[in-house]
Amino acid sequence: MNYQDLLVEHFLRYSAIPSQSDATVNTLPTSEGQLELGRLLCTELRQLGLEEVEQDSNGVVTAKLAGTRSGNAIGFCSHLDTVDVSLSPKIRAQLIDYQGGDVILNVKENIVMPASEHPELEAYKGQRIFFSDGTSVLGADNKAAMANIMTALHIVQQEKREHADIYIAFVPDEEIGLRGSKVLDLNKFRPDYAYTIDSCALGEVVYETFNAATVTIDIQGVTAHPMSSKGVLVNPILVAHDLMAMFDRRQTPECTAGKDGYWWFTGITGDALNCRVSMHIRDFDKDNYQKRKQYIKDCIDKLQALHPRAVIKLQIEDVYENIANNVSADDAPIARLYAALDSLGIKARTYAMRGGTDGSCLSARGIVTPNYFTGAHNFHSRFEFLPLESFEKSLQVTLKLIETA
Repeated sequence: MNYQDLLVEHFLRYSAIPSQSDATVNTLPTSEGQLELGRLLCTELRQLGLEEVEQDSNGVVTAKLAGTRSGNAIGFCSHLDTVDVSLSPKIRAQLIDYQGGDVILNVKENIVMPASEHPELEAYKGQRIFFSDGTSVLGADNKAAMANIMTALHIVQQEKREHADIYIAFVPDEEIGLRGSKVLDLNKFRPDYAYTIDSCALGEVVYETFNAATVTIDIQGVTAHPMSSKGVLVNPILVAHDLMAMFDRRQTPECTAGKDGYWWFTGITGDALNCRVSMHIRDFDKDNYQKRKQYIKDCIDKLQALHPRAVIKLQIEDVYENIANNVSADDAPIARLYAALDSLGIKARTYAMRGGTDGSCLSARGIVTPNYFTGAHNFHSRFEFLPLESFEKSLQVTLKLIETA
């Protein structure tokens, strides 16, 4: 059985269904494409002989492959959505035999991926690599994981491999706050432990993520005609400017790396009467994360004192927490993951993810859920790419984890 061909077949089928999440929508899932993709996965799961296959009203897909032996019940989770970064929702994945140099992604649109700006390409010279056509992300985040999981199930069933119970979850809207994993019914997804397979280059292992919050500040000013505005007018946009000036410009995403936390002003809309400021807080350290939230509250108090006639409202919402708040490197699922990599001759590269995974939520809900690589690079970018050799190695890890559960 040619595993690469199976991976390619699955990935092309799933990536062809547009499934961007939409942060402006409050219902789950936030896009019809996620429902469509979930329906397809349900059909395929039933064809593979899984039980308890269901897509619930939130678009969450769950299923179980009953074990053929005793052992630890293992779970795998992938998200259905791709990120919306103002590129086309339609993905046109292409396989290119990469021989070095720049990559011409789209002749018609003259979209080129310069090798000088992407030195990571050099390591994959001579390999077949998935790229987008440059008008969209590739969607390996996270349709590579879907292809991985579904190919692994296909192999297990076709080759009649022995295994313990396997639980599957495909959840919507991970990219906009892990919304799907927060409503995942743990009566239907009930493994002893689980894994997410999300982003990350060959060998990368994640069991540390950010603690994350979103912040909204609404400012109502006072309008007045310019001819009589002195001492009367309160410009909410300038109040917002005073707020932003209270934050260290060096503690922003573009000025931080590694395990540095940050503030990120992600949006501002306003007029003569009202202004809304949107912001993200991120920090690996739980105490520092709480201090950042308190700092914002203190800033709002100072801002209100500076502009006593403005009406200022603050809302802080916790989005997800660091996986490491609830797990440790000594936990058996993490040890099993390192053992799987070692047995396959894959060098483990442990790092703290400057983001979050569905495992952040699931670990907080009591299911230890570390993350491992799909093999992809440059996710959330038109220059995202997925080397097939790395993709297949990710599949091998999945099969090894099933074997040793």
